[in-house]
Amino acid sequence: MRLVDSHCHLDAAEFDGDRDAVIRRARDAGVVHQIIPAVEADGWPALHALCREQPDLHPAYGLHPMFLARHREEHLPLLREWLERERPVAVGECGLDYFVEGLDPATQQHYFDGQLRLAREFDLPVIVHARRAVDAVIASIRRIGRLRGVVHSFSGSPEQARQLWNLDFMIGLGGPVTYERAQRLRGLVAAMPREYLLLETDAPDQPDAAIRGQRNEPARVSFICRTIAQLRGEAEAEIATATRENAARLFALSV
Repeated sequence: MRLVDSHCHLDAAEFDGDRDAVIRRARDAGVVHQIIPAVEADGWPALHALCREQPDLHPAYGLHPMFLARHREEHLPLLREWLERERPVAVGECGLDYFVEGLDPATQQHYFDGQLRLAREFDLPVIVHARRAVDAVIASIRRIGRLRGVVHSFSGSPEQARQLWNLDFMIGLGGPVTYERAQRLRGLVAAMPREYLLLETDAPDQPDAAIRGQRNEPARVSFICRTIAQLRGEAEAEIATATRENAARLFALSV
């Protein structure tokens, strides 16, 4: 099977000691593409360097809401320069987080709207973080308009998922769907249209149920695929093919 990890932070410090081995394990597991979204402007150069020599690693540049204290107003015009020069596969990771205390909602919204406008200007998909903020994210996407992308690590309701699909957005699912207690999420993935589904690990975070408490890595996307196939009563190869084609369509990948 050939798989795509649509959301992995391979540039994170947790991989500094064995990044090459992590990449090899992912390839051995059938991962043919990894989308690696940035979280802050200071990390863009290192992410660019990581992906420059690896044709299966694809950067996205953005400003994550959880790193709000590190963002500056000049980072939005700087992001525009990076998008124009580098032509990445997406804008992100960006979005809204109403779970973590101390992240000013108005400032989050300012940076999120700015990145959505840049995505529209450059006709790029957006990789969206939406924690306890799915309705606000949907409202933002509608307000800016003419967008497409993915809400990663989706944790909303079936109705919110349908609203996103109607707005040309996919949902990314990873480790959380492998836990039996995640009944709403598992019910959603069992019934949803395959054309809106992406697989992800969010490594090094969100380990699946089989590696609970351990560092996550992109090779684990094969376990995500197996779990989702079981929940849907479909063959793993079918899920791998469908999600790979979805990722190729969204991020303009060659598969």
